[in-house]
This record gives sequence, structure tokens and C-alpha cells, in this order.
Amino acid sequence: MVVIKNSTIRNMIKILVPFVLIPAAVAVGVFVFDDKSYAFVSLVVALLSVVLFIAGFEMRRTGTGRMALVAVLVALTVTGRFIPYIKPVVALIVITGMYLGGEAGFLVGAMAAVISNFYFGQGPWTPFQMLSWGMIGLLAGFLSKLLKKGPVPAAIYGIFSGVFFSMVMDVWTVLWYNKTFDVGMYIAAMGTAAPYTVLYAVSNVLWLLLLKKPLGSKLERITLKYRLF
Repeated sequence: MVVIKNSTIRNMIKILVPFVLIPAAVAVGVFVFDDKSYAFVSLVVALLSVVLFIAGFEMRRTGTGRMALVAVLVALTVTGRFIPYIKPVVALIVITGMYLGGEAGFLVGAMAAVISNFYFGQGPWTPFQMLSWGMIGLLAGFLSKLLKKGPVPAAIYGIFSGVFFSMVMDVWTVLWYNKTFDVGMYIAAMGTAAPYTVLYAVSNVLWLLLLKKPLGSKLERITLKYRLF
């Protein structure tokens, strides 16, 4: 497993990859490439997500264990997309970010999107899903101390995650219909998607309240026992 030893380089990667390089890759996929280039853009986002995850490594001997644990969480999250209507996808991504760090949360979110879409359908929307779910996991890592304090912060973040995901995907909707971004069309798209956004936010809250304590405690025990994160 590759380890980036220089802390300055790791910190730069942690900023540049999620906030500059991945959004830039998604934007290039929209404005420069045609719709058929989504597979290449998804691959670039996936590789950058792995780079971001590796940037969190500080000890070589924990690399394989980290990857194995995150791979299990990716598999669980992908499986969660098959549950109809009320899906635990975001809850699993958030819990990953809370207990394993934002880099792991981003990787689980991005990989869950691209892998599950081999069944649900790949398309130019896939990079947007990867970006939005990844950012939800990353931010959960930044806010982990707050989110662990009780059910209320977690519930609020679940609502925020549902709204954030819908807002990002509505950007893709407008660009797909209009080829350029239009504020009026974006507001209309958000209004049309409002019932689904509410359902999505409610499902996030329910699954977070249900899974945060039992799954979070197990992840804490594993990471402490094997000193993975």
C-alpha cells in the first residue's frame, strides 16, 4: 500500500482533491467533453478519491486494514441502494465519515455511486452523484465531533445531506436540459424535485438515528483494536 509520508503534501492533497480537482473534473466532463465521456470522468473521480483516501495514511502497516474495512462499507452502501424508497445510503456514508475520517467518507460515497450504477445505470449523472455523496462523507468527517454528541446534530445533518444531494443533482438536470446553467430553470427543477428531496431527507434521518450508535460503536472498537485510523 502506498503511503504519502510528507504531512505538507498530504494536507495539500486533502484540500486540492475534493475542493478543486474533483469539481474541476466534473465541470470539464460537462462543458468540454460530450455526454459519452462520462465513463472517463467517473474513472478520474474514482482515482482522485483513492488518492484522497491514501493521503490520510500515516502508518504503512495500517494500509491494508483500512482498505479492507472501507471496502466492506462500500459493499454495504451499494447494497443499501437496492432497498426501495427509504435507502440507508447516505446514513452509511455519513457514519463512515464520522468514525473513519472524511477521506474514507468521500471514498465510500464516490465508489458506492459508480459501482451501484453498473446496475442502476451509468450516465453523465454518475460523476455528480460521486461528487455529492463524496462531499457529504467528507464534511461528516470534519463535523464528526459535533455529529457524535447526540441525535439532534445527526438528524440535522441528515436533512442537510438530502437537500445538498438534490441541489447538486438539479445542477446536472439543468445542464442536461439546457446545456448551460439557468437560474430560473434551476429553481423550477428544485421545486419539482421537492417531494423526493423531503423523502430523501427523512430517510437519511431515520437511518442515521437507527444505525449511528450500533454501527458507530462497532467501527470505533475495530479502529481502536487494530489502530486503523
